Amino acid sequence: PPKTQAALLQAMQEHEVSVGRTTYELKPPFMVLATQNPIELEGTYVLPEAQLDRFMFCIRVSYPSQDEEVQIVKGTTSTYVPDIHKVMTADEVIQLQELVRGVPVADDVVDYAVRLVAASRPADSSALESVTQYVTYGASPRASQYLVLGAKARALLQSRYHVDFADVRTLAKPVLRHRLVLNFRSRADRVESDRIVDEILESVPEER
Repeated sequence: PPKTQAALLQAMQEHEVSVGRTTYELKPPFMVLATQNPIELEGTYVLPEAQLDRFMFCIRVSYPSQDEEVQIVKGTTSTYVPDIHKVMTADEVIQLQELVRGVPVADDVVDYAVRLVAASRPADSSALESVTQYVTYGASPRASQYLVLGAKARALLQSRYHVDFADVRTLAKPVLRHRLVLNFRSRADRVESDRIVDEILESVPEER
């Protein structure tokens, strides 16, 4: 509901939450994880675009494999109690976040990320025909920021202390898919945002 959306937006943007007249700070490394059910939406409202834009990634979760589902069933239908223990402190998480931001990235890679995002905007000169046909609003500058920031984190996970074009391409769908506002024609033609992102990746060269 809108009242809950307002509270969520305050938490995501301002890192604080208000209860009555009292406001509480949400100390770092506070973050928001949310699940979305694309099938049943009764009693809820779709999040506004400005709020979706504040989620760094949109990760699509498919059905588990049979082996994974076996483990799920065995773990949730028995007396098994998982042993949950802390593996990292809040300060250590913050240190890792600072390390990610310190990863160097070449100007050409930043330029590539910005051009990918710009190509998702119907009014941009680089927009594809599919973008002008099916997209009402493209991704915001926040998408460019998250593309580069996510690429830095991926580089570290790949044991590299520099970002390359592959890092940006790999994260294009998770960063862009929920930021493209599609029109009615896209629904009529059954065109999804992932297809448009694929076409953008094929059309935008790495080097200007």
